[in-house]
Amino acid sequence: MRWRPGRQARTTRPALERIGQKTAAGPIGCFSDVHGNLAALKAVLAACRERAVTDIFVAGDLLLGGAEPLEVWQELQRAQARCVRGPSDLALGTVDAATLRSTSVEEAERAQGFGRTQRAIGDLVRRRLMELPDRIRVPMVDGRELLIVHGSPADPFEGIEHDLDDEAVLAMIGGDPADIVVCGATHVPYQRTVQDVHVVNVGSVGQAPGGGVAHYTIILPGYEGAQIEQNFVEY
Repeated sequence: MRWRPGRQARTTRPALERIGQKTAAGPIGCFSDVHGNLAALKAVLAACRERAVTDIFVAGDLLLGGAEPLEVWQELQRAQARCVRGPSDLALGTVDAATLRSTSVEEAERAQGFGRTQRAIGDLVRRRLMELPDRIRVPMVDGRELLIVHGSPADPFEGIEHDLDDEAVLAMIGGDPADIVVCGATHVPYQRTVQDVHVVNVGSVGQAPGGGVAHYTIILPGYEGAQIEQNFVEY
């Protein structure tokens, strides 16, 4: 679909300082919630290459939950992906696995998985995870702004569920000046426009509901508005 904001969006949204981000003109690949799933990530990156994607943005929760977290990190670096952090990324960087206490078998298994992931990625990657931003702003060729965040502009760790009403979504946007909000967290891909803000949830690469598929979104910037295509690939 092609999204063209109304005239009000063109004239009343305040300009933001955009430091260190070039204007996006070529195809953009956006995805989220890789969760250490290397096979799913490789399938999505291959699909992005087929579409001649020039920039890749990843909306957090990168490594925890899969068997190959270090390899996922290395693959993201080779792809020159620009990532924001999700709650699991921050936890991997800051929480000492030895301090975790479990009250059930399920919690104990999760704690063991957390510790395995920390050991696999090592201290250097843990520091890199802590250094990731909560959000990235990208200027578009049509003068609009794209925001990449894991959860929502108001709370980068709280996802915007697909079935929320407009009032709840607006509260989670929190007055942020971005025109397009790209997010993850919920693992369910969708897009909708609330007032003059277009919300694009890119779903999940590594933990899509039902498994076996990986979600990704292609954004095609244009002078008359951005074309947004939500896709999935089997792996």
